[in-house]
Amino acid sequence: MNTMRTRLPTFYLTHGGGPWPYMTGPFRGNFAVLEASLKDLPQKLPVKPKAILVVSGHWEENDFAVMASPTPPMVYDFGGFPKELYQIRYSAPGSPELARQAHSLIQGAGLLTHLDPKRGFDHGTYSLLAVTHPEADVPVIQVSIRSDYDPEAHLRLGRALAPLRDEGILIIGSGSSYHNLGAMMSSGVNGDIKQESAQFDLWLKETLVDSGPKQRSERLVEWERAPFARAVQPQEDHFLPLQTTRANPTYLFPNGQSCLELFSLFCPRQKRSGSVAIDRVAFVSY
Repeated sequence: MNTMRTRLPTFYLTHGGGPWPYMTGPFRGNFAVLEASLKDLPQKLPVKPKAILVVSGHWEENDFAVMASPTPPMVYDFGGFPKELYQIRYSAPGSPELARQAHSLIQGAGLLTHLDPKRGFDHGTYSLLAVTHPEADVPVIQVSIRSDYDPEAHLRLGRALAPLRDEGILIIGSGSSYHNLGAMMSSGVNGDIKQESAQFDLWLKETLVDSGPKQRSERLVEWERAPFARAVQPQEDHFLPLQTTRANPTYLFPNGQSCLELFSLFCPRQKRSGSVAIDRVAFVSY
């Protein structure tokens, strides 16, 4: 009997702005490259996931909270959009069973956690899954980031959750590798912002692709030493989901591509007001 299991990859994805997949017109068009890549994501998976676990930069708690509702409600965590967008639904079921399993794994790693039976999907989840899994036929849970933003704790969270990958669970970190929206809104994508983004992006590549496991973890813990770290991530809520998806990577893919080759293939840049890593689609870990 063949008892080998298929390990699912993990993804760190940018979720774009607000409820963009539920919109039409120019605003949605801003995310055309992102949308095309997200639509292609299921084809990157070796099997259809049994469930999806999202660590969203839009949910913070004092500990690592785990969504436990069988029918999660919606969280409309955006402002300034047409009123009909505050009625949208992503109707995937939750998974109390997976929630309990994740909760147990997090506890077993010595990290504080609790089950939250009331938490709903925020746009860090449904703005991705409305594109990758529009049928909403795969159970979904969320895990919060921790409000103290401790990078080591988030790496430990990623290691704790990693066994779920061998059980058909797709783990997604939802955030953005560039998240200084204030700078972009005040001055546009000017030369300084492009340079800052490019330098931080190079550091990410060196950290995630070129570094060994020990050095990679050290660099992620000390990420504030990266070039322009605080210019790119003035608050790291959208960066910490990356820590939870990079704890257990390997660097060769089944088809022989290196991580960097797939990185380039799967992560096109959006040509919106210039090239900035806010539109990087994914870092992928097998």
